[in-house]
Amino acid sequence: MKNSEYLASTSYFDYHNSAVQDYADSIVSDDTLSDKEIAVRLYKAVRDDIRYNPYTFSDKTESFSASYVIEAQESYCIPKAVLLGTLARYKGIPSRIGLADVKNHLSSQQLVDFLRSDVFVMHGYIELYIEGKWVKATPAFNARLCRIMGVEPLEFDGESDSVFHEFNGEGEKHMEYLAEHGTFEDLPLDFILDSIRKAYPHLSDAAVLADSQTHSLEQDINSVK
Repeated sequence: MKNSEYLASTSYFDYHNSAVQDYADSIVSDDTLSDKEIAVRLYKAVRDDIRYNPYTFSDKTESFSASYVIEAQESYCIPKAVLLGTLARYKGIPSRIGLADVKNHLSSQQLVDFLRSDVFVMHGYIELYIEGKWVKATPAFNARLCRIMGVEPLEFDGESDSVFHEFNGEGEKHMEYLAEHGTFEDLPLDFILDSIRKAYPHLSDAAVLADSQTHSLEQDINSVK
């Protein structure tokens, strides 16, 4: 597994980029740590350093790369998962991207209105190969946003799958997986964009996407408090 395609640097998992290497080394500089310890440190950094903002979606190829996410300091589930997978590969931990369609019962009304649906196609997570098995990790929602939403930040221990809270702190349904699309050694960009265009055809309008860049999920939630 250590010599597999799941360790390769690509245009998306771009750990050949110096900014990616510098970020990874700032998180993990101790070469005595186990893969599990490294993965947990990387997960928490990506989860909380990069603000979750679904309105940052763009169909530009470069926006899905790890280096782009580091520079932007905000993104959504797919690029954040790619970033975690990229950092892991740089540190010698194989990774692969997973995609699924989910229903978010606690999304903001503004985001539902923007998407014209409460179903989120192409939700991204990452799988890391740790101690002989693949383990799912989802670093999407940063801790600050979770506090605003009244949800505990999703933890990851490097041993058990960490996908999404089924319920929030009040016992209300939070996230529900509707369909799994499998895992991929590199980001299947055409598949992602085709699926998004079919689910949300209005997002093909450049003006709609440009206007969305001025919004954030935190603003949505704070506006109704």
